[in-house]
Amino acid sequence: MSLAGHSSSLIGGHETPEARSKLNFLECLRLIERLHRRMLDIVKNRLDSVGMSNVNSVQALLLYNIGDHEMTAGDLRNRGYYLGSNVSYNLKKLVESGYINQERAEHDKRALRIWLSDQGKEVCDLVGNLFDENLTVVKDKRVFEDEDVAELRNSLRKLESFWTDQLRFQSF
Repeated sequence: MSLAGHSSSLIGGHETPEARSKLNFLECLRLIERLHRRMLDIVKNRLDSVGMSNVNSVQALLLYNIGDHEMTAGDLRNRGYYLGSNVSYNLKKLVESGYINQERAEHDKRALRIWLSDQGKEVCDLVGNLFDENLTVVKDKRVFEDEDVAELRNSLRKLESFWTDQLRFQSF
C-alpha cells in the first residue's frame, strides 16, 4: 500500500496552510470518534456504579434516545449513532429484558412501534442525569463557554449536512 500523497507535509517543518488545514480536519475526525467512545465509557462507568450489568452503554443510549417517544426501529436508527452496533439485535435484547415495549404499527403491520417500559425509563433517566451532571461540571470548570459549544455544534452540523448531501447525491 502506497502512502504517497498521504504523508504530512508538517514533518520536517515544511508547514503550509493546506497541510495545517488537512491535519486539523483529520484530527477533528479522530476526536469525534474518540469522544463518542469516551461517552460510551462514561455511560458504562455509571451503569457499573449502580450495578446495572444487564445493559451495555450502547443499549443505554438507545433507551435515552427513545426517551418519552414512541417510534419505529428505523426512527431510532436515524436519531442516534451506535458505532456500527446492530440496532435490531440490541432492541431485541432490550425487549427480552423488559426495558422496551413493542407492538405492530396499525398502519403498517411490518413496522414495530417501540416505547420504554418503566424499567427502560429508569435507564433513560440515569443517562440523562449523567449528561446533566457532566454539563454542570464542564461549565463549572470552564472547559468551554456556551458560545464555544454553539459554534462547535454548528460546525459539526455543517459537516454532517455536507456528508449527508455527498452520500445522497453520490458526488465523491
